[in-house]
Amino acid sequence: MPSPRFVHLRLHSEYSVVDGIVRLDEAIAAAVDDGMPALALTDLANLFGAVKFYKAARGSGVKPILGCDVWIAGEGERDPASRLLLLVQNQAGYLRLCDWLSRAYRSNQHRGRAELRREWLLAGGEGLLALSGGAWGDVGQALANGNADLAARLAGEWAAAFPERYYLELQRGGQPEAERLGDAFLALAGALDLPVVATHPVQFLKREDYRAHEARVCIAEGYVLGDQRRPKHFTEEMYFKSQAEMATLFADLPEALANSVEIAKRCNLSLTLGKNFLPRFPTPQGVGLEDHLREAAHCGLERRLAVLYPDETERERQQPIYRARLDFETATIIQMGFPGYFLIVADFINWAKNNGVPVGPGRGSGAGSLVAYVLGITDLDPLRYQLLFERFLNPERVSMPDFDIDFCQDGRERVIEYVKQKYGAESVSQIATFGTMAAKAVVRDVGRVLGWGYNRTDELAKLIPFQPGKTVTLRRREGEGDSSLIYAREAEPQIDERDRSDEETHELLVLAEQLEGLTRNVGMHAGGVLIAPGKITDFCPVYVAPGVDAAISQFDKDDVEAVGLVKFDFLGLRTLTILDWAVRYIHALDPASSLQLDTLPLDDRATYELLAKANATAVFQLESRGMKDLLKQARPDRFEDIIALVALYRPGPMDLIPDFIRRKHGQERVEYLDPRLEPILGPTYGVMVYQEQVMQIAQVIGGYSLGGADLLRRAMGKKKPEEMAKQRSTFVAGATAGGVTQSVASQLFDLMEKFAGYGFNKSHAAAYALVAYHTAYLKTHHASAFLAATLSADMNDTDKVHLFYQDALANGLNFLPPDVNASGFRFEPVDEGRIRYGLGAIKGTGESAIAEILRARGEAPFRDLFDFCRRLDKRIVNRRVIEALVRAGAFDALS
Repeated sequence: MPSPRFVHLRLHSEYSVVDGIVRLDEAIAAAVDDGMPALALTDLANLFGAVKFYKAARGSGVKPILGCDVWIAGEGERDPASRLLLLVQNQAGYLRLCDWLSRAYRSNQHRGRAELRREWLLAGGEGLLALSGGAWGDVGQALANGNADLAARLAGEWAAAFPERYYLELQRGGQPEAERLGDAFLALAGALDLPVVATHPVQFLKREDYRAHEARVCIAEGYVLGDQRRPKHFTEEMYFKSQAEMATLFADLPEALANSVEIAKRCNLSLTLGKNFLPRFPTPQGVGLEDHLREAAHCGLERRLAVLYPDETERERQQPIYRARLDFETATIIQMGFPGYFLIVADFINWAKNNGVPVGPGRGSGAGSLVAYVLGITDLDPLRYQLLFERFLNPERVSMPDFDIDFCQDGRERVIEYVKQKYGAESVSQIATFGTMAAKAVVRDVGRVLGWGYNRTDELAKLIPFQPGKTVTLRRREGEGDSSLIYAREAEPQIDERDRSDEETHELLVLAEQLEGLTRNVGMHAGGVLIAPGKITDFCPVYVAPGVDAAISQFDKDDVEAVGLVKFDFLGLRTLTILDWAVRYIHALDPASSLQLDTLPLDDRATYELLAKANATAVFQLESRGMKDLLKQARPDRFEDIIALVALYRPGPMDLIPDFIRRKHGQERVEYLDPRLEPILGPTYGVMVYQEQVMQIAQVIGGYSLGGADLLRRAMGKKKPEEMAKQRSTFVAGATAGGVTQSVASQLFDLMEKFAGYGFNKSHAAAYALVAYHTAYLKTHHASAFLAATLSADMNDTDKVHLFYQDALANGLNFLPPDVNASGFRFEPVDEGRIRYGLGAIKGTGESAIAEILRARGEAPFRDLFDFCRRLDKRIVNRRVIEALVRAGAFDALS
């Protein structure tokens, strides 16, 4: 194999959101095809794609070099920013780069750019190589301005900060200004005895991608492609050139080419991936995490049992069953190394509960854990509803547990703030998400930069079909056999017709297909929060969007987990806010009320009657038109029915609904292939509804452990023929050993396999069914409080306010009109039969205006409109607000 002649050290991928369109896998494939032994990723001011690139390059036999094209703040306030290329040599350099980028985003953003300060770098850059930045660098800028002395001073300072690790960049990428500086750079290198290196700014993969790249730049910067006056910083030469092309380009400077290979050899970062690093949970002096978990779990069990079984005799009878399950779970958690995780989650959840932030009873498979229940993480007894711990944490498949936690939307930020105070603000951050250019949006974007009018672009974009749960794509790509992908041209033939018949449409679609799927923007994960065992920047850099305070990781959820950070899901659930407000209203109306959601009876007949009548508007999970039809047919009369309906009403299991309903009402006989199935399938009338039922059947009939049964369930979901043949053989052998005929065993396996592809997690269904029941109970017994809270949660949505308003009237409630002397910001119950209209629901008001009205009213009621206007700050409560209040009748009660 010939020796490498050149390595690309400067590459902007799609994660350089403004100016790169190179997809990581395509760049690595190009390096492999060219025999390039290494490749650098140096996105502009970020490491967004670093982990994905590192893993993919290693997997393809290409040495990954991580780096960053960073902005350097000017020496003076008015001096322009410049660029410097930093390449990571080792772990120390990686940590230093993470720290510098994070500091820049947190404290040194200018004109929307995160800029590193010179003094940070001049204080020492161990573990990093620095390349001068070419024409964009400060040395290049000084040379371009004819100031050789300044260039020499700057280069000398960088060389001192990066001894024997600073190189002057030479570029021949078709930019006249950069190429004119070549001789000046060589002269400077000779004068200061500095090495030079040939680099090439890779902005796109192939020469023919240039126009798509320019379209990307115009989309980001708001220009039109055909505008001759727009700034043009890039040339069609900035594609991924081969080693041979670079050797020809720099044939006169072989040492500059050789230095690119030498630099690649000097960069030897090894990232630690796949290991989890939990923050240290503080325990009492001398008590280890394992003992602390055991003690907390046993104390929690005693508290839970006292509530579940008030009768002491029954409690003593049940206690051994719960203790055995608790001991098994605790031992498993400790054996897998996760006691700290459970204690951390329990701590912030219990802080929330003790500080007025409502928490959901559970979400996902975590509700199947008894340890979670006794620690207060969840609020649903898993034994009562046959929820399985192994569905959440499988002792036969070591993976990080993952609790999804629903918090009241109003209080979620308070819990995150508590976590920051406990573990340190530098140890906590939220997580990045990367939005991509979807088919319809990219057609609109490209239409704009091509100068198409809105109506013409809109007409073409609307031809791209929308299908819920599907991804519609313009470009064929790997995975097109995936049933979730829809190829737009096949779904809508008119797109192809327009493409063939109109040259401008063809151009637009070609560009759109080239750009589709590229990273478009950086967002924040809906619920993910990282808690590190030290500074977040010891693992990855953080990003702060311009004008925003919250820091997020520069890696997405997959990559933060790859580098070992543990994600905790803090999700906001609007229904918890409604329940919280409703309970507060109930207590305000009746201070003697002892109502608490966690002690509501789950067998309340009136609640089930409300559901059987499909009076389910505003009832969590049960309010859609289809679900109301199902309620009328099923007529649920026990909590297990609600769990089943939550699980059944979704694509796939919907086919089982008719059998479920007929069997529930005794119109169809319930039969079991084996009598041992009755305790498992009896609660759902012999219909397989839950994933947990598949696991229990595998355990009871097939002789699996529950951990093995969870692996079977996963295998059934993936439908790999070889694995399924192996599992079938294991199941049938276990079943026949237990006395089942081979025919029945095969029949049962077929049923399980068919169901497992769309079966639902019972733990999640049960937890959400409990929230659904709570809302139905409050609507049944405390309608004014519940519907006032529901209306208040959606005041900005006129359609929803109208819907809930009509529902309140249909449920016998009356409304008092808005009144500046009586109404608050929200809707409020006056008594069991009346609701006062909230001022915040009046279109044209706003929260700050209502707050000012309530402040003034707190001093004394308003006597008349003149008094109202005289006492308020006109900058906040302006004419528009007053007119809106007048139109709504909010002054009608004044004299």
